[in-house]
Amino acid sequence: MKRFDIYDEEALELHKKYRGKIDIGVKADLRSKHALSVWYTPGVAHPCRIINKNPETVYDYTIKSNTLAVATDGSRVLGLGNIGPEASIPVMEGKAALFVEFGGIDAFPLPIKARTVEEFVATVKAVEPMFGGINLEDISIPQCFDIEEALIRELDIPVFHDDQHGTAVVTLAGLRNALKLLNKKPENQKVIISGAGASGSAIAKLLISAGFGDVILCDRAGALYEGRTSHMYPYKEQLAKISNKDNVKGTLEEMLRGADILIGVACPGLIEGSYISSMNKDPIVFPLANPDPDIDPDIAKEYGAAIVGTGRSDLPNQINNLCAFPGIMRGALDSRARVVNEAMKMAAADAIAGLMPEDKLAAENIIVEPFTKGLAQTVGKAVAKAAFDSGVARTKLTLEQVCEMIDERLKGK
Repeated sequence: MKRFDIYDEEALELHKKYRGKIDIGVKADLRSKHALSVWYTPGVAHPCRIINKNPETVYDYTIKSNTLAVATDGSRVLGLGNIGPEASIPVMEGKAALFVEFGGIDAFPLPIKARTVEEFVATVKAVEPMFGGINLEDISIPQCFDIEEALIRELDIPVFHDDQHGTAVVTLAGLRNALKLLNKKPENQKVIISGAGASGSAIAKLLISAGFGDVILCDRAGALYEGRTSHMYPYKEQLAKISNKDNVKGTLEEMLRGADILIGVACPGLIEGSYISSMNKDPIVFPLANPDPDIDPDIAKEYGAAIVGTGRSDLPNQINNLCAFPGIMRGALDSRARVVNEAMKMAAADAIAGLMPEDKLAAENIIVEPFTKGLAQTVGKAVAKAAFDSGVARTKLTLEQVCEMIDERLKGK
């Protein structure tokens, strides 16, 4: 496996040299008396009066319509754990930079020093006037579920937890193409998810919505099932009600016998080669734990996996959230969606899957790279259409006009 610490010194040097990864620009030349009179005082008073009379016009006269907060408490930063809000800033700057670069969205880090769910929610609610959307990032479970549910309920702008839904969308896109390549149908697939945290929960819900045959989540206590009392949270009880059709009990190893798909979102080394060999013929295996997969991809193939996808950029079939979140939030912002609903996530997954040309589809090439030309535009327009179709779009523009706006914002990306 490739070592990641080889980047440490270069990363530290560049972060110090540039003092971070993002900055704030100005859209007009302000260096004249006339410009200051128009853009600042006295001219600025007029748009303020207009917004005061009609608050909805804030989307017309300010940056709100294209501004996103990347909000975290730093309690579960990928690979680092609970490092707190200050230490999380380089990661949040990085996420904001990806929204800027790939989605044309003015994203800004919002690390929050909050001790409780209520404090976090209150802080985000207090700053809502500035932002058109909220991307939640690197928050521990179960707090991330409570925070997301509260903000979706109480805010008037879309809230998206990428650790959950971005991962789920790209996983579904990869599975769509893997099944197409193997000539298998989703409704006939038994899916085992190792890990019942944020991403595992969201993947399960999206696959169930997409019509997969049976989905069973496993954690340290084995399969989730109705009535289980060990290692349970309210969110797991809810998951148990919608998954595991036959309410089976057992360990991860036992659940994998006769399964068709394995998705690992737990920890490195948890899955053994013998687990793969007990699955049905030509299983699909996505060990997505980062930076080291739940099972070495070569071992998974040695024991019978037909298609393997990981979260790593140095291996084939990277299940990369970057394929999803810029376009999803682009479509949500430009359609003025109240929420990012299941239909919009499904549309994003189908759009990503559909970008892979059938003649290029192969066991080591089931999903497009995040640098694919037009990726964010395609996803953004599909998401916007789903927002219109599902009745959550609130823009006064037509879908055609929104799609033209997305093309314009992402020209050259």
